[in-house]
Formats: sequence, structure tokens, C-alpha cells
Amino acid sequence: MKRAAPNAPGGGRRIRVLLVLAIAGLIIGAIQPYGIDELLVLGQTLSERPLYLIVIIVGMTLLFSFGLPGSLAVWLVAPFQPPLIATAVLVAGSAGGALGGYFFSAHFREDWAPDGFARRIIELLSRHGGVLTQTALRVLPGFPHSVVNFAGGVLGLGLAGFLVATILGLAVKWGVYASAIHGLVEAVEEDQSLDWSTGLPLLLLSLLLLAGAWARGRVLARSALARGEASRD
Repeated sequence: MKRAAPNAPGGGRRIRVLLVLAIAGLIIGAIQPYGIDELLVLGQTLSERPLYLIVIIVGMTLLFSFGLPGSLAVWLVAPFQPPLIATAVLVAGSAGGALGGYFFSAHFREDWAPDGFARRIIELLSRHGGVLTQTALRVLPGFPHSVVNFAGGVLGLGLAGFLVATILGLAVKWGVYASAIHGLVEAVEEDQSLDWSTGLPLLLLSLLLLAGAWARGRVLARSALARGEASRD
């Protein structure tokens, strides 16, 4: 992949922007200014406002566009909305952020040189960038949406396939999350025992988490193996 020269116009500025965004994402992820309890209280308060779902969509779009964590919005929506509505809101916000991240990262195509896990995702999508692979990465937990978004823009993956995979994958993932969270909250509030309507989404969520952990472990293991081989050369 072609790299910009160190003194190329705008090259240094672009790298600084990427560094600032990366540091901001790490700080937000480490500090977690809102815990789940606080998010639930905030979500309950916001749910009484008529335009709060639009605010959630816009907020997720902005966060994901610049590689910042937006998935916590699930706790602002899923407990308070029927699963279909919650899924539609979460998919809309995530898809908007995916497009924003795609176009934003395209400006850094010659400057972005990630390492570790992000680099493995770039390499995977550079070889297998079809809709099926992208959809699988969207469905499985443990693969940050922002990394996939930026990889799509950096690699110049086809926009139509990128958008289709984003919507399909996130519809499955957010559908499972929204159904599991909403069903569990309803069971607790109504003091009901878990039945199949509540237990099945929880089972699917558990399977997704296990599959995501396994796939992420495979990617990390291959990354470590590649680094070991490179150090011996």
C-alpha cells in the first residue's frame, strides 16, 4: 500500500488527527464516564422526551464516525423500547456512523498504519472483503465497529457491499441484544420467571459472545504468530 512521504503536505496533520482520536477513544473507553446504572437512569429520563430516539441516532452516528465508542447507546434504548423499535434505532445510528467512519478514514488511506488487532482486521478484509466476511465481523461481538468502519474506508471496499453488510450484520446483532435486554428487564420488573420468549434471546446472546471470543482469539493468535515470524526474519 502506498505511503505518504513524511513531509507530504497534510500528512503530518492527518497523522496527528488520527492520534488525537485514538487517544480520545482510549480515554473514554478506560474512564467509562457512565456506568450501566447511570445509563439506565439517563435512558429512563430521555425516554420521556419525544425526540430522544433521534438524539440517540445522531449521537451514535457522530461517535462511530470518529472512531469513538457508541455501542453503550444500547442501554439508553433497549430497556425502554420494544425490540423492533430499539433494533431499528440502533441499526440506524450504527449504519450512519459506519458511513461517516468510511468516508472519514478514506482521507487517511495513505497515513493509517495500525498495529496488532486492528492490523489483522485490515489484512483479513484486504484478502476477504466480501459481504459475507464483513457481515460476520458485524455480527460477532469482540470486533469493534469503528475498526471495521475505518478498515472499509482505508481499503476502499465497495460502498454498496459495505452498507449491505453493515445493515444485515447489525440487524442480527442488535436484534439479539435488544430482545435479550428488553425481555430481561420486563421479567425483573414484573417479577416473572424466565420463559422461552426471554430465555431464547439470552441463549442466542451467549452463543454470540462465545463465537465472538473464539473468533477474536483466532485473530489475536495469528497476529502473535505473524509478529514472531517477523522478529525471526
